[in-house]
Amino acid sequence: MIYLAWIVAFIASILLTPLVKRLAYRVGAVDRPNYRKVHANIMPRLGGLAIFLAFLIGVFIYRPMNPALIPLLIGSFIIIVTGVLDDIFEISAKAKLLGQFIAAIIVVFFGGIQIDFINLPFDGMLNFGFLSIPLTIIWIVGITNAINLIDGLDGLAAGVSTISLITLAGMAFIMGNTFVIIMATLLAVSTLGFLFYNFHPAKIFMGDTGALFLGFMISVLALLGFKGVTFISLIIPIIMLGVPISDTFFAIVRRLLNKQPPFSPDKSHLHHCLLNVGFTHRQTVLIIYGIASMFGLAAITFSMAKIWGGILLITVLLVAIELFVEVIGLAGSNYRPLLNLVRNNKK
Repeated sequence: MIYLAWIVAFIASILLTPLVKRLAYRVGAVDRPNYRKVHANIMPRLGGLAIFLAFLIGVFIYRPMNPALIPLLIGSFIIIVTGVLDDIFEISAKAKLLGQFIAAIIVVFFGGIQIDFINLPFDGMLNFGFLSIPLTIIWIVGITNAINLIDGLDGLAAGVSTISLITLAGMAFIMGNTFVIIMATLLAVSTLGFLFYNFHPAKIFMGDTGALFLGFMISVLALLGFKGVTFISLIIPIIMLGVPISDTFFAIVRRLLNKQPPFSPDKSHLHHCLLNVGFTHRQTVLIIYGIASMFGLAAITFSMAKIWGGILLITVLLVAIELFVEVIGLAGSNYRPLLNLVRNNKK
């Protein structure tokens, strides 16, 4: 039955996307070029609606059983409504955040999805107590927006999200979580179907409808897949989502260093930096796909490593990220602490 659900969701996404494209033009859900945008022509957005509908069809066919399913679908619907309103009317950031918080609150309180505690390495336990609910909500809202921030090139957010979902499904398989495997793979095939129209040169954008929906689903499924196990289990989804998380983190660092509001828009994200270095649109997207895949592989390796092996892997990963960030100028052209340290030691 799961094979049928995968095939139908994939085909539904391919068939629905052109219909959504027509709808986007009709309701005025279009993306106009400006100084921050890479594209030069008016483009239809709202493509995330096709992903959502295809995913719903797949869920309806397979009908997975889990207490969190209905709250998750209700939360997803709120996110979709928020995204659709933004794609059509460009609502305020506060209104978008309100929709995300409502969706997060629904899955936390009615789906029972929250991190109560983590088991620390070398024995011991960290109990979050009354902080468990706000921390879980912050995680969901944070990852939801992180996916949205990398949606700057044709096929970028859709491809990175698909890689994250496949990694998530792989990790859920290792941990024996059937519900997460089903939901992650159904969403992955729905996104792949949309990617036929979204890869460079794109015919339609997913818009905030798609970026917020994918971010929301990935954030919640990560919690369901690794909830309340160990400290390592908490690190795995962070590694798995390394591209959007690191891009968001260094965007905030960059803006603080430039004395700008931490969430103000700019044109210095990871994909912008790679374009500035000289890579083409398609090459930039494929490079980031490769980086996302390496993060996914690192997450799987980390899950099977011993404590000291895991610590070594994290250390190597952090140093590699820092060097990469400094070389391409992701945190700003003047931010080069590690490279400056190496140069000073050579003198």
